[in-house]
Amino acid sequence: MASILSLRKINKTYGENTKNPTKVLFDVDLEFEESSFNSIIGQSGSGKSTLLNIIGSLDRPTSGNIYFKEEDLGKLSNKQLAEFRNRSLGFIFQFHYLLPEFTAMENVLMPYRISKKEITEDVTSRAEELLDIVGLGNFKHKLATNLSGGQQQRVAIARSLINNPSIVLADEPTGNLDSDTTEKVYELLRDINKKFKTTFIIITHDRTVAEKTDRVIEIKDGKVYLDISKQKTL
Repeated sequence: MASILSLRKINKTYGENTKNPTKVLFDVDLEFEESSFNSIIGQSGSGKSTLLNIIGSLDRPTSGNIYFKEEDLGKLSNKQLAEFRNRSLGFIFQFHYLLPEFTAMENVLMPYRISKKEITEDVTSRAEELLDIVGLGNFKHKLATNLSGGQQQRVAIARSLINNPSIVLADEPTGNLDSDTTEKVYELLRDINKKFKTTFIIITHDRTVAEKTDRVIEIKDGKVYLDISKQKTL
C-alpha cells in the first residue's frame, strides 16, 4: 500500500534561544500508509501531542522533513499550510468545539463558512449524508446545546469529514465519553475508515482503545519506543 505521510528525522525543541531549551522530539521516523487506522499512545509529557500538532501542520518541527505523498510540507508558507490543512486534513479533538448557537448541520458546514467557500447543494447534500452516517440525520436542525455529549462528538466527526480529507487526526476523541459511547464512537471511526478509505491517526492514553486499531505507535521520552502492526504479528 502506498505511503500517504512520511516523517523523517523530526526533532522539536522549545525555547531554542533561551538558556534552558526543552527538546520534546528526537529523530522521529514514521511512515503512514493510505487507508490505514493508526493509534499513537504515550504518557502525559511523552511528546505525542506535539507530534500530532506537527503531523497536522499546526506546528513546525525544529528540524526534519514531513512529506504528504511526495510534497515536502516544510517548503510551504503558512498560508499554503493553512490551505493544505483545509484541503487534506480533518481534526477531531477531545472537546468537540461546536458552536452552541448553531445547529448540528450548521456546525458540520462551518469549515466551508470559515474558508468562505460557496455552500452549494452538493456540499449541503454531503453534510446531510455525513450526519446520516454518524446516526444524527434526524437531529440536523437541533442546536448543539440540545445534543448529548456523545451526539456532539459525532457532529464533530461529521464536521471533520466535510472536506473529504485524506487524513483525519483525532486527539483523545473519546476522552470525555463513557465506556459505552467510547465503543460506539470507535466503531463509527472504523466504519468511516472502511467506507471512505480515510487514513486515521488517533492519539490516546487508553491502551484498550489503542488495541482496537491496526497499528500502535508508542512515544516515550520523545522517541518511538514501540511500533506494532497487527498485520505483521498475525
